[in-house]
Formats: sequence, C-alpha cells, structure tokens
Amino acid sequence: MSQAITTKYIGATNYKSSRVKASTESGISITMSWDDGLDVEGNHVKAAQALTKKLNWGGKWAGGGTKTGYVFVNVDRGNSFTQK
Repeated sequence: MSQAITTKYIGATNYKSSRVKASTESGISITMSWDDGLDVEGNHVKAAQALTKKLNWGGKWAGGGTKTGYVFVNVDRGNSFTQK
C-alpha cells in the first residue's frame, strides 16, 4: 500500500516567512515558502506535488482538508475499495 501525503501550514516567525510542509508517514518531507498568489488549497497542492516529484511518485492524486491541513492519496493504485 502506498503512503499518503499530509500537508500543514507553518506560520511566519521573526526569522522565516509563512511556509507549507508536505510529508509522508515515513518522515520524508519538503517545506516550501507560502505563495501569496495561490489560495490556501493551491499552496497545499503545490507542496504535495513537489513531494511526489522529489520521490518520483506518479499517478493521479486526490486530496481533502483536515483540521490541521490536507491529506493526499494516490488513486491509481490497485488497493482501492468501494464502500456500500
């Protein structure tokens, strides 16, 4: 089974501007500067896309919001199910 990607917003500090961090459960991550030209969802998608590129993970991804950010899962894998 593939790993989900989670993203979260990191607010600005006295030393760094706002950022968004995308990570896997195994601890691989990427942190990007917040892009004021994008909406909130766009920033999270951009970070998740950058992490998939870093890991050379292909396929179609779907995402949704949580209390702490967003979660993205690969929907091209053969491990899907249908809920009835």
